[in-house]
Amino acid sequence: MNYQPTELSTQTPDTLRITWSDGQVREYTVRELRENCPCATCREKRKAPPAPATSLPVLSQAETEPLRISKMQPMGRYAYAIHFSDGHNTGLYTLESLREMGTEVEA
Repeated sequence: MNYQPTELSTQTPDTLRITWSDGQVREYTVRELRENCPCATCREKRKAPPAPATSLPVLSQAETEPLRISKMQPMGRYAYAIHFSDGHNTGLYTLESLREMGTEVEA
């Protein structure tokens, strides 16, 4: 893939917009990005059987707050590390995966 992000912006606190070098504009919800985290821990968690309906999850204080992107770091010319407000920051989102996610919108 030869497309590179030319602009990153937040449209609302929970929406990221990326403008690509070919002019395509895509929007991503923070929830979509977090739920599709490519790190090994998240991939394993998605494969695991669901917890019993009678179990109650224990949440950290950060997990009770609205989910936001707190930081994005380019990793070379191939990916971004996205840091989320719930403390998660180990996923590397390749440009290819970002190009496939989200919704195309008018510029």
